[in-house]
Amino acid sequence: MRKIYMLFLGAALACASCNDWLDVRPDTEQKEKDMFSTYDGFCAAVTGMYMTMADRDIYGERLSMTNIESLANLWYMADESYRYEDYYLMQHDYSNVEYSQAAIEAIYAKLFNTIVQANVIIKNVNEQGGVIVDPAIRNTIQGEAYAVRAYCQLDVLRLFGQVPGGSQAVELPYSETTGIDEMPAYYPFDEYVEKLKSDIAKAESLLKDNDPVFQYSFSELNSYPETVDEFMYYRQSRMNYWAVKALEARMYLYVGDKAQAYRAAKEVMDATLDGAPVMTMSGVADFAAGYKLCPSECLFYLSKYDVMEYSREFLVGDQQRELGNAEMAFDVRSDMGLTETRFNDLFMGCDVNTNNRYLYCWTTANDNYGQTMHVTDKYYWNTEASSQMLHYQLIPMLRMSEVCLIAMEGTTDLAEANTLYQAYMLAHGEANVSALASQEELEDFLLAEYRREFFAEGQMFYTYKRLNAPTMLWRDEPVDESDYVLPLPTTEYNPNL
Repeated sequence: MRKIYMLFLGAALACASCNDWLDVRPDTEQKEKDMFSTYDGFCAAVTGMYMTMADRDIYGERLSMTNIESLANLWYMADESYRYEDYYLMQHDYSNVEYSQAAIEAIYAKLFNTIVQANVIIKNVNEQGGVIVDPAIRNTIQGEAYAVRAYCQLDVLRLFGQVPGGSQAVELPYSETTGIDEMPAYYPFDEYVEKLKSDIAKAESLLKDNDPVFQYSFSELNSYPETVDEFMYYRQSRMNYWAVKALEARMYLYVGDKAQAYRAAKEVMDATLDGAPVMTMSGVADFAAGYKLCPSECLFYLSKYDVMEYSREFLVGDQQRELGNAEMAFDVRSDMGLTETRFNDLFMGCDVNTNNRYLYCWTTANDNYGQTMHVTDKYYWNTEASSQMLHYQLIPMLRMSEVCLIAMEGTTDLAEANTLYQAYMLAHGEANVSALASQEELEDFLLAEYRREFFAEGQMFYTYKRLNAPTMLWRDEPVDESDYVLPLPTTEYNPNL
């Protein structure tokens, strides 16, 4: 863990100007004190925290599009693939030092790099927060830091922790420290979950009535209201109050408390501002406008200005057509897509004539062996619109579609589940769907829908894991608990052992 903190000192507080924290020197503590001596310094630290979250080693790629989806066996991977990390992770072979272990270590390091940045912000709000004159902004900044810590620590649990209710016990670090000589404490599953609940509760308490989302709609905050501090604009790109409630719902569902998951999800769905819903599922409107990542239903997304450029290297997108070729060239050795059979499996049971995910999130390409492949172009756009930052250059992190699915799974009333199901499918372009006839049918739908809805957004592995699913679609071998528990990096030290 010490290495994680050294990485933090090298990059975590890199936004003071934005790079004058890149050197590790004996006066680091004084530099930290100086950085947080002004409101602008706090703003820079918060910005840096979200920039690290969007790093390709975690949510910018590995925990959205590539490694995490390979763990769920979603991408077609040829035996001759050059994507060695993804190949070994797809096999759940965590013993390969050069590839799978290297990928796991990169993910782990960057998650804790982000967590330490959040910890430093929390600490300095306590120690120097008086420089933030507005107490509402001060509480909002600290609330966001607690929320980011909880978001990342939940994914540490979902990746490296034991299967909920499983037999393989794992202790994990929950970091609340900021110094390179401070080792975080390790906790068994139940105690770790209590730490998560505590951080989420702190975030909610600090954000409650202080977050601008209690006075302004998300769209208003994207339009530069003069009465709001400019650092409080664009609340969808930050862990706002409603994103924290969605995170709470996700956490409770993962640990198996469906009643609490339902409660938190419904609070988001039922929330209003000036008589209008705070947020709704927006598939129909977003796709009509050409927005394939559903930005209008994102409770939290990460801004990523270059996401299309680098994702085209492996998701293909539409770059060959942009270059004037009639057909895209898909290389099975380096690109990630689905065969025709897998694509049909993915949308089995959907009305492919109207389902907007089927119609707008995928396109076809011919591979280097003449096979038709289906590739997602969620992260591709061909517009010069000034709204690129708000509608295209982003990584979805928490969406209303997920909140609705959580409520459907959490309710004990099949009639209510069907009401939610009808609304969900309508937002997906399917207006005439038959009611789900049983709990088993609902469960089958949910499993298939998590796979469809969040493809290349990194949620399916966690869904399989929380259900302790014995099989995965498109995987021939059975799955057991050991497949779901990624090993901690070999450099990690547990002081409890």
